[in-house]
Amino acid sequence: MHELAITEGIIKIVEKESQKYNFNKVNAIKLVVGELSGVFPQLIQDYFDIASKGTIAEGAELIIRRVEAKMRCNECGSEAKVENHRLRCRNCGSLNVKITSGKEFYVDSLEVD
Repeated sequence: MHELAITEGIIKIVEKESQKYNFNKVNAIKLVVGELSGVFPQLIQDYFDIASKGTIAEGAELIIRRVEAKMRCNECGSEAKVENHRLRCRNCGSLNVKITSGKEFYVDSLEVD
């Protein structure tokens, strides 16, 4: 259910930017969502359609770019995609890995009039 609060936060960002840059219409909101962010894009879309009613964001298209989860082994330096949330190096078997992408969640840009 935290997607509702996240969606409301996105709308607040859009409203702040509209005051800062003096625009009246938002055509699209581009989001970046990592696989490990804990955010479900479909729920964001569903809540956005409801929460944006009567706001400057109403009718805007949500464009969501998913970022796949990747990791790097701190032992052998191997890089790989995280699969099934398994954080073990496929090359050497080490658990000493660092997630290098996939935790992102942010508003990347707005298309406005």
